[in-house]
Amino acid sequence: MPWSITCCPASGHEPVPDRPEADATSLAEVSRSVAVHDMSRTPGAEEPGAPAPRLRIGLTGGIGSGKSAVAAILGTLGAAIVDADVIAHRLTAPGGAAMPSLVDAFGPEVLDANGALDRAAMRARAFADPLVRRRLEAILHPLIAAAMHEDAARSPGAYVVLVVPLLVENLPRWRDAVDRICVVDCTEDVQIERVRARSGLDADAVRAILAVQASRTQRLAVADDRIDNDGDLPALRAQVEALHRRYLELADRKLSSTPG
Repeated sequence: MPWSITCCPASGHEPVPDRPEADATSLAEVSRSVAVHDMSRTPGAEEPGAPAPRLRIGLTGGIGSGKSAVAAILGTLGAAIVDADVIAHRLTAPGGAAMPSLVDAFGPEVLDANGALDRAAMRARAFADPLVRRRLEAILHPLIAAAMHEDAARSPGAYVVLVVPLLVENLPRWRDAVDRICVVDCTEDVQIERVRARSGLDADAVRAILAVQASRTQRLAVADDRIDNDGDLPALRAQVEALHRRYLELADRKLSSTPG
C-alpha cells in the first residue's frame, strides 16, 4: 500500500515563481524521453567509479496536480530536483540546443518573436497531426533524457527527485529507473480549475488534455507514495516535510546497503 500523505493547496497557487509553467499539453511529452534513450544511462544512473547511487524518486501526477509545488518544497529541504518540463523549456528557449533541429524540421514559423519555440503553435500542430507529434518527440526526447541524466549526476542532494509528468504512461521504461514512484493526486475538478486559472484554457480543452493522460486510478495503482492534493497550503508543507523525512531514512538505508 502506498505511503500516503495529504497536502497541496486546492487553490492551485504553487510557490514556484521562478519555474516556467508547464504547458498544458506537456509539449514534448517529456516523460517519454527515456523511451528513445538507452536505459543504461537512465537519469540518476551512476557511472563506473562514481559515488554510491542515491535514492531516486519519480514524482508524477496529472496536469494541474501540484507536482511543481511538491518538487519546490522538496528542493528547499535538500533533495536534488531534476524536472523534465524545466529541461524542455531550456532546450526550446532562444539559442536552446533543440532549436536548430526544430526549425529544420518544422520551419521558421515555429519560432516566436524572441527566437524561442512558439509553444502554442507547435502544440496545435502536434495535436492535429500524429506524424508531427512523433517527429517532435524524436527530436526532443533524446535531448531531454541526456540532460536529465547530466543534471541528476551533478545535482547535490541526499536523494534525487525526477519530476516526470507522464511517468505512468511510460511505466515500463521508468519503473526500473526509480526506487519509488510518488503520485501527486487530486480530483479532476481541482485539476481543471487550476489549469484554467493559469492557462486561460476552457474546461473542455483541459478535459481533452486529461483524456490523453493516465487516469487517476492508473496512477494510484502504481504509486509507492501518494500525496493527496486537495488540502491547504500549510498542510502542503507539513506533509511534504514528513515525506522528506521518510525519504532521508530510505536514502540512508540504500547507501548503507550498497557494497563497498
